Amino acid sequence: MYLRDEKLPFDGMHEECGVFGVYSPETRDIAHTVYYGLYALQHRGQESAGIAVSYANKIHYYKGMGLVPEVFANGRLQELPEGDIAIGHVRYSTTGASSLLNAQPIVFTGKCGKMALAHNGNLTNTKQLREELIADNAVFQTSIDSEVIALLINKYSDGDIVKGVLAACERIRGAYALVVMTADKLIAVRDPYGIRPLVLGKSLDDTVVASETCALDAVCASYVRDVKPGEVIVVDTQGERSYFMDTSDKRPASCIFEYVYFSRPDSIIDGLSVYAARKEAGRILARNNRIEADLVAGVPDSGLVAARGFSEESGIPFVEALAKNRYVGRTFIQPDQRMRENSVSVKMNALRANIEGKRVIIIDDSIVRGTTSRKIVKMLREGGAKEVHMMASSPVVKHPCHLGIDIETYSQLIGANKSVKEICEYIGADSLTYMSVEQLKESCARCAHGFCTGCFDGNYPYSLEDYQADKLKFE
Repeated sequence: MYLRDEKLPFDGMHEECGVFGVYSPETRDIAHTVYYGLYALQHRGQESAGIAVSYANKIHYYKGMGLVPEVFANGRLQELPEGDIAIGHVRYSTTGASSLLNAQPIVFTGKCGKMALAHNGNLTNTKQLREELIADNAVFQTSIDSEVIALLINKYSDGDIVKGVLAACERIRGAYALVVMTADKLIAVRDPYGIRPLVLGKSLDDTVVASETCALDAVCASYVRDVKPGEVIVVDTQGERSYFMDTSDKRPASCIFEYVYFSRPDSIIDGLSVYAARKEAGRILARNNRIEADLVAGVPDSGLVAARGFSEESGIPFVEALAKNRYVGRTFIQPDQRMRENSVSVKMNALRANIEGKRVIIIDDSIVRGTTSRKIVKMLREGGAKEVHMMASSPVVKHPCHLGIDIETYSQLIGANKSVKEICEYIGADSLTYMSVEQLKESCARCAHGFCTGCFDGNYPYSLEDYQADKLKFE
């Protein structure tokens, strides 16, 4: 299982979730396919997981709190019936509390019979739509924006699920990658800006959709293409067909943090290898910043690829400076404040034999709150490092994100409240270097389209002024 490093509370970014769906022309044990797909997407959400299976004009589902193997342990996966369509979801909450009530997929009976929906992203007009639906006698069971999407689809469907999906997409704003399932259809949807990733694959006669290509690999499906921004793909007994939203006034703007941190390094997003983008970021850091050092290292695991790129470009040897405890994960218990403060030391430790007396360049993917960076610098110094030069393979994070990342206030961001010099002093490094926004874009130049860089420069594809005001009222 691939689990990202868990930084201290609020010291890293987390994306909301990952989605997976499969359509098979024959009835079989399709739940296991979704299980392995979700296992590969575990890094996108580690709070809850769920699978829904369509069979005999019914939908059976199971969801629970925890990692995928925890949720489906004790024979729970085997209890799901054979079927021909199934979807799954792993969640990290950004909208709605972390609870079983808010776990996905959402399953309910409506105008099109049984329906299930799983969503990755975050809507910016949830409050307005929720109030409108309640005024229209809708009853909400959860506090998540995904249920707003589901009820809108039902409202506009009039028995035609495709009509309902297209009409709902005209009303919702924000970031969304959806998989929707009825008794006889699998539908994949990507928002008009393509903010969140969604890919299409094939495995023999099966059609597979997933948040990342690593999930296709996990189920032996071949990558076909990315779902296009604004595309709605419908798969049923008639085959596969596409519908498109009006994107004439919208520029594609996928989240550039997918390449910095969110996606697995072995995934390909919008035609660009995540690994290649991270390595190129390291090379660009080296070309633009000359620092006298004895070695370059990465913060496990997210900074390692950029550190290798930096080493190759600069000629400074790549050496492991931090050892990671591979057995400390999501369920690591921190019983008191002292243990919480010491959690980085439990998860990582300096390799004294490699760094003692050395000038060290240490590269991390980003610096959000700065707490972890401060502890890492201290750890390296206590391990004998002569100098510690911190680098981030991304720009300064200065702005909140409301499009599927859990940083929603300026108070959470050290880059919004301190200068680079002040951040350097806070973390205790000899120097601190960030990439510029243009340099980060250069590292991702092979991507099929443009990016959302709002968390760095405030350049969001959507205006978020109304959302920020509504959110304060709603909470």
